[in-house]
Amino acid sequence: MSIHVVIGYGPAGAATARLLAGQGHSVRVVTRSGRRPEPGIEHVAADAADSARLTGIARGAVAIHGCAAPPYHRWAAQWPQLAASMGAAAEATGAVLVVLGNLYGYGPVDRPMTEDLPLAATGPKGRARAAVWEQVRTLHEEGRIRAVEVRASDFFGPGVTDGGHLASRVVPRLLRGRSVSVLGDPDAPHSWTYLPDVAAALVEAAGAEQAWGRAWHVPTAPAQSARQMVGRLAAEAGTGPVAVRRTPPAVLGAASLFSPLIRELREIRYQFDRPFVVDSSAYESAFAVHATPLDEQIRATVAWWREHGVP
Repeated sequence: MSIHVVIGYGPAGAATARLLAGQGHSVRVVTRSGRRPEPGIEHVAADAADSARLTGIARGAVAIHGCAAPPYHRWAAQWPQLAASMGAAAEATGAVLVVLGNLYGYGPVDRPMTEDLPLAATGPKGRARAAVWEQVRTLHEEGRIRAVEVRASDFFGPGVTDGGHLASRVVPRLLRGRSVSVLGDPDAPHSWTYLPDVAAALVEAAGAEQAWGRAWHVPTAPAQSARQMVGRLAAEAGTGPVAVRRTPPAVLGAASLFSPLIRELREIRYQFDRPFVVDSSAYESAFAVHATPLDEQIRATVAWWREHGVP
């Protein structure tokens, strides 16, 4: 039995911690507020950006899984300190640092995204995410830590709620047979990364020495448009076809006056107004974890939402 530290307990952090605990490992989850213990999981209340505190928590751990993120509108201000703290804790303890990343760092591209693309984003959030990996990779290349970044597209699946584009704003409505509104072009091909595959890739990469020192894309099913995904979900739910509409720009503009999150979405609108496709073949060629078949993803997602109170 090994000790693993998981920073953050959002959908990805929770899925990773529970997967590790289910494999018999001892897990310490770090969040600002802490929680009651779960079987195999100790919850520790701490600020992960405090390197001395995080280092103390990580003593004896074989891996640190960085699954937390600052508030969306504070990325540029807060990511540097959090990344520095994770790097310092990994260096002091010898734990492998596994960073959960995303695809923002590439910026707009006109081809399926592969890990060899330059981190060429020019917006503040894209540059903030690119800088995290550049900082961590430098420490790895200097021989000070062992690190890997695992990059996912938009989360989808059981446990994904408010932060997902195919989650609380969409699934409860379609399960009631109501029309749904989505960000951007509902017919643009888009990659949706299944949450259990995110956790499985994080855990696998932590223990695979050949994975360290570079970034990998989480195994992700072939791209589907938002309209296609909604159609599959509605068919599984048996509610019949539902209308899928693009959220009018005027509505987004009005909402941005009150919501920092909506304001920040302007930077990454390109991800929904054009094809946004990830190529995860490099990971799937090298390791055991593969993307869960899409039909299985759809079944599990509908079942999860029904279990959690949606008629």
